[in-house]
Amino acid sequence: MNTSKPIRVICVSRGAELPRRIESVLGDGRARVAFEPSMDRVLARFEEQPFDVLIISSAAFKAGRIDGGELIEVVTAKSPRTQILFIADESEIRAAMTALKAGSYHYAKLPVSDEELRLLIETSLEQRPGYGPNLLLRDERKSVKFHDLIGRSPAMQSAYRQIRQAAATDVPVLITGETGTGKDLAAQAIYRTGGRAKQAYLPVNLGALPPELVASELFGHEKGAFTGAAEKREGIFERGNGGTVFLDEIGSIDEKVQVSLLRLIEQKRFHRLGGRRAISSDVRIIAASNDDLADAVRKGSFREDLYYRLDVFHLVMPPLRERPGDIPLLIDAFLRRYNDTFQKDIRGIAPECVSLFEHYEWPGNVRELKNIIQRAVLVCSETVLGPQHLPARLTPDIRMRPKVEFEVGTPLSEIEREMIVRVLAFTNNNRKRAAEELGISRRALYNKLSRHHLA
Repeated sequence: MNTSKPIRVICVSRGAELPRRIESVLGDGRARVAFEPSMDRVLARFEEQPFDVLIISSAAFKAGRIDGGELIEVVTAKSPRTQILFIADESEIRAAMTALKAGSYHYAKLPVSDEELRLLIETSLEQRPGYGPNLLLRDERKSVKFHDLIGRSPAMQSAYRQIRQAAATDVPVLITGETGTGKDLAAQAIYRTGGRAKQAYLPVNLGALPPELVASELFGHEKGAFTGAAEKREGIFERGNGGTVFLDEIGSIDEKVQVSLLRLIEQKRFHRLGGRRAISSDVRIIAASNDDLADAVRKGSFREDLYYRLDVFHLVMPPLRERPGDIPLLIDAFLRRYNDTFQKDIRGIAPECVSLFEHYEWPGNVRELKNIIQRAVLVCSETVLGPQHLPARLTPDIRMRPKVEFEVGTPLSEIEREMIVRVLAFTNNNRKRAAEELGISRRALYNKLSRHHLA
């Protein structure tokens, strides 16, 4: 088989022997072979580059957390030009049949000769489809915006990648993270990117509901099921059949609701409150929590079996303090949004505000930043947001800044030394912030400290 381009192969096997054999049998320079010991990172590799052939050994097929059959289905659907070959041990023929049903092109039983391996790869390439882009491949430029999420930091790029991976399957997803990190936006992104995007999306904030109404909201009730139940009512899982249900603050539900939810996940059936008839419901569940559910399991307030049913795919949304480079992007997006909302023409934000933002811990994360910009735009009558438009918690020292006066004729070296001493005192000896206040680099500050014997 003649080709001007190297054959791009990704080999998933428990050891490096098989990928080395592939390079050898295809000849010098004919193949670029990537290697993974399990299925877990295969989707991530497809996001980085396209592959002509995916070769999976039966031993690696069952290794790791990712379901091998589901992954093959995803690659078949999203990268149709990739030919999938399965190398099976004699005792693993059943796994080979699973792989074929999921979309593999062919399989071979071990031991495989070099000639057979070469012919298998070349034949698969000759017969692969002549169309079909790799929809898993991401542009080399990092996405700043992914649906309603914003950020180019490594933490957010990792979150985007995990969202795409979660959307490619239909398993339950558990999203955790501090309040205000965007767990609800991540859930919507999974829904919009996934296979149920044309079906219903029903979010419910369990923590905002009175505990006695949670079961009725989720599962519905029959007329007369309890005091005040004047008529039959369908619950979220009945109305959302075929779609996606987002359960926010999942850690707040009581033991009885946990049992009913576990039964729904396992059996895809439930009963309305007061009802005798089992109702079928095929929903994709995405749950979220601010709390540490693993800790709640240890304390006995959350069922262990339900936790493991929900925790099939776990996504952790990063706090804003771990993605400081994203703050200017978020400020710009919120400025544009609230300029439109309040019919303002605010064109930017003062540099000292950016400095305040970068030194703030953001306990409320992106939601807190959004609310601060919203309020600032509302009260600002100028074209630039300044510290005076921000809440007092961000500017505790604005009105306490000391003034420094010098007599005419004071040597510049004395003025410089005194200014450095005063600024260091003002910043509690925080040299990074002191350099920013003085408008110089940290290296320049260190040189001046040494020159004035202040180091």
